[in-house]
Amino acid sequence: WRWGGTRGRAKAERRERGSGAVGVMKRIFGVRKEKAPPPSLDDATNSINSRGDNVDARIAKLDTQLAKYKAQISKMRPGASQDAVKRRALVILKQKRMYEGQREQLYQHGFNLENAAFAAQNIKDNITQVQAMKAAHKDFKKQFKAKELDIDYIDNMQDDMQEMMEMTNEINESLGRTYAVPDEIDESDLMDELDALELELGDEALEEGNEGEPSYLQEPDLPSAPTGQGADEFGVPKEQESEEAEPVAVNQS
Repeated sequence: WRWGGTRGRAKAERRERGSGAVGVMKRIFGVRKEKAPPPSLDDATNSINSRGDNVDARIAKLDTQLAKYKAQISKMRPGASQDAVKRRALVILKQKRMYEGQREQLYQHGFNLENAAFAAQNIKDNITQVQAMKAAHKDFKKQFKAKELDIDYIDNMQDDMQEMMEMTNEINESLGRTYAVPDEIDESDLMDELDALELELGDEALEEGNEGEPSYLQEPDLPSAPTGQGADEFGVPKEQESEEAEPVAVNQS
């Protein structure tokens, strides 16, 4: 236990001496600072655009002041006061020209940065496209090794399919043959007979059209409807009942 404790203390002392030496070296030679990453094109473009916006705001402010001085000059009479206002307006105008020149420079810088960013992005897109084409080429080579894409295999399969289709047509023709049909029948005679049958059917239809509707379509003759005269409880019309009752009255007299 004592030996283990001694070894532990020795290790701790060595660590302390090592850490102390490192601390001394850092204090003497200093610590190496990590370099910050360089600004990107997007960062530079945003910075230029921000500066351009500030310049535009200053120009707008100067325009407002120039409009104010212009209104004052138009209302004042020629003299020392008007000349003083004109001198102030000239100072504002010089500042405006200076800011306009700076704005043009910033616009040109921003345009160059946008072109550089477009070119850089174009290069990245080209690299991505080449990588995608490389992966697709690898997949194509792997897929073309399959037996199903062998051109000889495909040609043989197509030939077999054509032969089987021809055999199928021959089988269908063989199964579609008719039996017990005289071979000496001429097709022209059959067509003449068919034409004659069509003429007969046409004559019959014409005759039916002249006579009117066929008998099976005509309605049968029915008795006329009653005229609406009253009837007794046995269904006998009242007029007929009165005629039969008069002779009876004569015989009683």
